[in-house]
Amino acid sequence: MAIVFLSSILVMLFIVICFIYQHKLIRTLRSILQIREDFSYAMVHDMKTPLSTIFMVLNLLHTGRLDDKPDKKEKYFQIAESETDHLLTLTNKILTISKLEQQKLEMHKEELELEPIIGKLIDKFTAKAEKPVHFIKDVQIKVIYADEEFLEEILSNLIDNAIKYSKESVEITLSSTSNERYTILKVHDNGVGISDKDQKVIFNKYERAAAGRQKRKKGTSGFGLGLNFVQQVVEAHEGKIIVNSIEGEFTEFVIYLPKQISEQN
Repeated sequence: MAIVFLSSILVMLFIVICFIYQHKLIRTLRSILQIREDFSYAMVHDMKTPLSTIFMVLNLLHTGRLDDKPDKKEKYFQIAESETDHLLTLTNKILTISKLEQQKLEMHKEELELEPIIGKLIDKFTAKAEKPVHFIKDVQIKVIYADEEFLEEILSNLIDNAIKYSKESVEITLSSTSNERYTILKVHDNGVGISDKDQKVIFNKYERAAAGRQKRKKGTSGFGLGLNFVQQVVEAHEGKIIVNSIEGEFTEFVIYLPKQISEQN
C-alpha cells in the first residue's frame, strides 16, 4: 500500500509539473503571437506612408501638370527618391539582421578616418531634420577600425533616434575617445530620455513594435529593429554597446569597438 500511495503521489506531482509547464508554454506562445501581430502592424504602417507618397508623386508626374514647373518637378522627384531610399533602408535592415543572426554576414573592417564620416552625417541630418538640430563634435580619436558602411549605418540610426525622440529642438554631441583595448564612440542627446525599465529591453528585437500601440499614439513609427540592428552590428565587430539615460533629461549611447586585431574578417 505504501508503494501504491507513493506512486500515486509521484504521478500527481508529475501531472502538476506538466500542467504548470503547459501553462507557461501557452503564455509564451500568446506573447510571441502578440509580438508578431504588433510587428506586422508596425511594418505595414511604416511602409504604407512612403509607398503612398511615391504613388502620389508618380501619379502627379504622370499627369504632366508639373512639366512647365521644373523646380516643383525636381522637388517631387527628390521626395520620391527619398521615400524609395527609406523603404530600401528598412528592407536592408531586416535582411542584415537575419544574416547577422545566422552568422552569414562578414564585416570588412579597415582603418577609417572618423572625421569625414561624422561630418557627412552631420550635413545629412542638418539638411533633412524637420526641427532645429545643433551638433557638437568632439573627435579626440581620429582613426577607427571598422566596416565603413555599417559604422555609418549604426551612427545614423542613433542620430535619427536622438532627433525622433526629442523635444522641439535637440542638441547632439558626437565624440570619440579610447582606452587600451577599445575606441569609444558616444552619441549624446538632450532628448526625452529612456526609463530604467525600457533600458533593460531596448536592444531586444521588435521591442519598439511590442510597445507599438502606446508609442504610435505619440506619432512615432518603426519596427523595433533599429537598436537591435545597432547592437548586432557592434557585436559583429566584437564590440559592445551600452546606454545611459535619465528620463526627461538625456540619452547617451556608448559604443566600444576593438582596436585593430591581427585576424582580419
